[in-house]
Amino acid sequence: MQLTGIHALIEIVVQLIFIWLAFNAIQGFHLERFFKHPPRTLPLMIVLCATALGYLCASFFLGIIGAIGNLIYLVR
Repeated sequence: MQLTGIHALIEIVVQLIFIWLAFNAIQGFHLERFFKHPPRTLPLMIVLCATALGYLCASFFLGIIGAIGNLIYLVR
């Protein structure tokens, strides 16, 4: 039971870190320069894209870590 809680906490922290990294990476593009009149919803689009990209990267990272952890069963 305790291990499940720790696992959930680690997943939440990893996902938040990857979302923050994606948000900073997307902001580096300065998307407002590509529009003559940037739409008012551009910040919302950036947040939603960062959330989607961060979630995708975090899921990949956690999946790879889980797969590496299961490699021990290959030699047993």
